[in-house]
Amino acid sequence: MLEQALALTREYAMLSPGSTVLCAVSGGADSMCLLHWLSRREDISLHAAHFDHRLRGAESDADAAFVRDWCRENGIPFHLGSADVRARAGEAGRGIEETARDLRYAFLRRTAQDIGGAVIATAHNADDNAETLLLHLVRGTGLQGLAGIPPRRDDLVRPLLTTPREEILAYLEEFHVPYREDSSNADEAFSRNKLRAQVMPVLKELNPRFLEGCSAAIRSLRADNDFLNAQAARVCQNARWAEDDLVIEARYIAELPPALAPRAARRLIEMMGDGSTDCSAAHLNGIVELCRGEDPSAVLFLPRGMLAQRVYRELLLTTQSDPLPPLTPTPLNFEGLTIPPNSRYACRCRAALCPGAPEPGVWYLARDRLSPGALLRPRQVGDSLSLPGREGTKTVKKWLIEAKVPRREREQLPVLADASGVAALAGFGPEASRLAQPGQEAWALSFERLQREKDHET
Repeated sequence: MLEQALALTREYAMLSPGSTVLCAVSGGADSMCLLHWLSRREDISLHAAHFDHRLRGAESDADAAFVRDWCRENGIPFHLGSADVRARAGEAGRGIEETARDLRYAFLRRTAQDIGGAVIATAHNADDNAETLLLHLVRGTGLQGLAGIPPRRDDLVRPLLTTPREEILAYLEEFHVPYREDSSNADEAFSRNKLRAQVMPVLKELNPRFLEGCSAAIRSLRADNDFLNAQAARVCQNARWAEDDLVIEARYIAELPPALAPRAARRLIEMMGDGSTDCSAAHLNGIVELCRGEDPSAVLFLPRGMLAQRVYRELLLTTQSDPLPPLTPTPLNFEGLTIPPNSRYACRCRAALCPGAPEPGVWYLARDRLSPGALLRPRQVGDSLSLPGREGTKTVKKWLIEAKVPRREREQLPVLADASGVAALAGFGPEASRLAQPGQEAWALSFERLQREKDHET
């Protein structure tokens, strides 16, 4: 069973033999199907992660307990995350669904990093993909939205994306896999639930092979979309960095055809490291018009504190927010908690022997590889490190940009360093060469994110 899932994983090289896979599990039918299916593979190391959104009281608690108990019975390492999504959404002035998604994926990425750079597997299926396409059509979209949910994006994979929900339910029945029903799925106040309950049955009645046809159309549109994005990205290779600002000659964007110019604008925003999800078509077209216009000093304000500025013949992308005050360098307390002033993290340290299976979120540095003069400080020019499970050595600045850490927050991210250089970076990981071996004397380090006003990460 699930032959389409097997074919998709092979096509996109989702599950390489010997890899570590972190399966996102809500406890519902789709995720329990994926977890059980992955557990039958002997060539991967499987972990499960559950995020409690605290939106349904005792029902949410029961979901977490259900997944934890099932994983314990089946010998699967279990990781639990939690946040008050409703409170966070209110603080940020954002929607609950959007906030829940952002917090959930932040937890998954941190956990994947903690267990050694795992692939993250989610249980989106063919019905989900069709629903997403229809929602995009209702709201208005271009080819980017019609391409649906990508089967793979970096280390995030979706093996069930071409598998219909009815096949998933048949699999659960065949293998007697239990699952829980989320009561909020019946609430048609949510657009997706209403579409699922009222529209999808009609489409399947009109064409019993609707999902198959929809999946084929999405596949074709995605291929076209990927090709156009690649052409736009090639043009953006002409951009250069000026400190943390991105500069490109305006003509490179202005001369592009309408199918490519907005895509190039989107790619430039992605290169800034702050993401592009908040940029509408109007924003992207505004950047294009900035490049094609005659005003040598025009400015366009963008979401997330970014702005695009025409500087004579060049387009400059920068951030308008003033940086937060840098943390105060503070000596590391080797036997307790260290909270540097203005820091976004606290650091906890203790002496320990490195275990054979380190606890997620705790890094064990060899005792003889961290000098007594170690301190927590802001990043400095030339700081670099190699993260466990990640390829190559990169500067701290490069790691922060790739992780889309807002520029104004970067000086509040503690770097643990001594005379030999960087030993760890809060929120990212330790220097790989300093890790202790099992049984070796070590310093057990963990960083705890401090909750501050308007701080929307877990």
